[in-house]
Amino acid sequence: MSEESAQARWERLSQRPLLALAVLFAVAYAVPIVKPSAGAAVTRACLVAEWVVWGAFAADYVVRLSLTRQRLEFVRRHWLDLCAVVLPLLQPLRLLRVVSTLMLVGRRARMASQIRLTTYVVGSVVGLLMFGSLAVLSVEREAPNGNIRTLGDAVWWSFTTMTTVGYGDHAPTTGLGRILAVGLMLSGIALLGVVTANIAAWFIARFEKDDAEERRQTEAIAALTEEVRALRAEMAALSGSAPVSAEPAAPGAGPGRSLSGTP
Repeated sequence: MSEESAQARWERLSQRPLLALAVLFAVAYAVPIVKPSAGAAVTRACLVAEWVVWGAFAADYVVRLSLTRQRLEFVRRHWLDLCAVVLPLLQPLRLLRVVSTLMLVGRRARMASQIRLTTYVVGSVVGLLMFGSLAVLSVEREAPNGNIRTLGDAVWWSFTTMTTVGYGDHAPTTGLGRILAVGLMLSGIALLGVVTANIAAWFIARFEKDDAEERRQTEAIAALTEEVRALRAEMAALSGSAPVSAEPAAPGAGPGRSLSGTP
């Protein structure tokens, strides 16, 4: 089995399980924030689930690295994946684990050929809105001067931040919350650029398709016109080279005389 086929086979087999683990991570991350009154056992279980999911994506990176012979080239091309794997180990903060898992999920989902660009963009928007809202709520809810106290306030703030509208009715007051705001703004601008480019590419493709069809029709008409001209020229040549039939001879005319009587 070749290197490419082994790596492609692994990516195909692990695609759905990793995406299912990503959903589990989203639930485990959301439960303690949405329901802060949950018991210590529930919070501990969610924390364990988060680390397990991150560990699964880290193991996926190690397996893909082991399946390639050009490992330095693989690390160079997938340096973001490496950062996402190493990031939580350097400083085991919960937010860093969230960011690294989101990076790994996004990179892994982008490799799936069956996921179209529109689906990827929509999923990215929903994921950023959800995790941005939960992250800022967990950071700002206990802040002394914070005004993001409920999940509704956090979702509204995330939406206005990603669209770069920024009404200002809700804003983070902590340093970590402002870092989240910068990340959401940059992500919103990037996704907006992707959507705009996708729409422009669709229009260009439609116009190019129409132009190509018009060119094909023009070429077909030109070919038919050339054929008609060739047929006309051939018919003219045939009619010009055909012998003209003589008029019937008059009664009594000699065999060696023409109709005018000239010998």
